[in-house]
Amino acid sequence: MAYLPILHLTKRHPSAILLLVQLMGMLLYPFLEGTQAGLVTFNAFGVMVLALTTRMVKRTPGLTWISVSLATIIIVLLVLQTFFGMNHLLSWSSGLEAIFYFYAAGSLIAYMMEDLRATTDELFAAGATFTLLAWGFTHLFMLIQLLQPGAYGAAINPQDMRTWTELNYLSFALLSSTGIGDVIPLTPHARAVASVEMFVGLLYLAGVVARLIGLTMQSHKDEVPKP
Repeated sequence: MAYLPILHLTKRHPSAILLLVQLMGMLLYPFLEGTQAGLVTFNAFGVMVLALTTRMVKRTPGLTWISVSLATIIIVLLVLQTFFGMNHLLSWSSGLEAIFYFYAAGSLIAYMMEDLRATTDELFAAGATFTLLAWGFTHLFMLIQLLQPGAYGAAINPQDMRTWTELNYLSFALLSSTGIGDVIPLTPHARAVASVEMFVGLLYLAGVVARLIGLTMQSHKDEVPKP
């Protein structure tokens, strides 16, 4: 059957599937923002990411019931916003999504750090965890913007509320320490959280990613036959 290789890949490297879906989401979101149909698709895609992330947490030392409970509440809030126009719930869903992604990222970090062997799935998990952290901070930025309108500025339409895509771009720039771009935090609270994200990014790259690279290199050395 044609779907068997895909099913086998999903079971063997679920972190790769999660990472691929997250990257597809980042490319898809700019086409969906600004319309009602786009909002529905945006939220539906978000639900799929939540489901995949919850499945990943089952493979980690994290408690599945926590991720399932958070995901269920978030899905209910997204449904209420999408079909009943209850947009005042956006701050609640943004805050809970930030907690959900941070918890999932922490669970994946524990999964990668629990032994002294770097598997292929753990290498994919390193990328997926980085994206989860970036998404968590994106939703945190969204929450700050809702509580403090004007917390983030940009060169284009500086007075407007920043979109999810713009805040996601800011989050990746800060987490990777590659710059800040044209979207900038303006209020003290927004700048404080941005500073925390830069610190988290440095710790993640230096502590987790560097460790996995070291373990991978060591495993290759062990595989080389001695003369």
